[in-house]
Amino acid sequence: MDQGQTLSRLLESYGTDPRKRAVAAAVGAIAGASVEISELIGQGALAGITGAAHGSANADGDVQKDLDVKADETIIAAMKDVPYAALASEESDTLMMGDPQAPISIAYDPLDGSSNIDTNMTVGTIFSIIPNEPGVTPFSAPGSCQLAAGFVVYGPQTSLVLTLGDGVDIFTLDRKAKTYRLIRERVKVPADTAEYAINASNHRHWEQPVRDFVDECLAGADGPRAKDFNMRWIGSLVAEAYRILTRGGVFLYPADQRPGYGEGRLRLLYETHPMAFVMEQAGGGASTGRERVLDLTARAIHQRSPLIMGSIDKVNRIELLHTDPSAAARTAPLFGRRGLFRV
Repeated sequence: MDQGQTLSRLLESYGTDPRKRAVAAAVGAIAGASVEISELIGQGALAGITGAAHGSANADGDVQKDLDVKADETIIAAMKDVPYAALASEESDTLMMGDPQAPISIAYDPLDGSSNIDTNMTVGTIFSIIPNEPGVTPFSAPGSCQLAAGFVVYGPQTSLVLTLGDGVDIFTLDRKAKTYRLIRERVKVPADTAEYAINASNHRHWEQPVRDFVDECLAGADGPRAKDFNMRWIGSLVAEAYRILTRGGVFLYPADQRPGYGEGRLRLLYETHPMAFVMEQAGGGASTGRERVLDLTARAIHQRSPLIMGSIDKVNRIELLHTDPSAAARTAPLFGRRGLFRV
């Protein structure tokens, strides 16, 4: 790996046709905005950022934090020279329209995990770039049509995860130079990590297939998975995704029986679509439990969808439990410590 490689250099060499240049401009704008957002987060209350409620709710009904609003304003300002047809932001009720003839549209969550701000935990920015076809409604194509996607993690280091549709690279912010430098290329999701992430407090609300999978993990070495699992839960989608890219495992944010959670809680255009694209490009999987996330098409800007992402074997196992309810009981006797049929 060339540790002198920077995000700017990569984007400069990406391509010369108008669509690729637009993608490069959009990624560069988001990266530039993220440097400013990272500085704000790093200073916290010293910069007037407290994590306090802004006094209003976003388009999806979530209470806006002060940094939600600032991050959104920062990204919109960074897009002023980007040729886009439409922007879809978590913080906006409607699409922000640009040039209808522009080659791309962009969906983004300016600050994922903002409820973590006041506890000094990891937050991030998520983005998805799709082709625009003049005369076609923006964001009406399935997630498999994405041209690029990624996310920024504002943690101990600020890192940017990016796919341009040909693998996944990770860049870390050189704070002195205000430049993203390549630290890992062609990232692959580790296959064998015995970790899963889910909010276990909702166990009573889950569908049976989700319970079955978690119960398999809890059974440990004597259960059908034939190994002891660790459970992780951060409450920040970007942090969960970054951990999976570096360590493996699986993350579940399923639909459940609570009012308003019948289609999950994450938003399709700017959360589950981009995460699914990144995961598949890194050799992992992403599913609702019953279908591939990238096959979904949004019916509305803020449509929700379940998300199960991570190591492909675990995603496939969870899908099997959803599509064939008898799989849990049928396989249980076969998957002991010495079983030959481990999934």
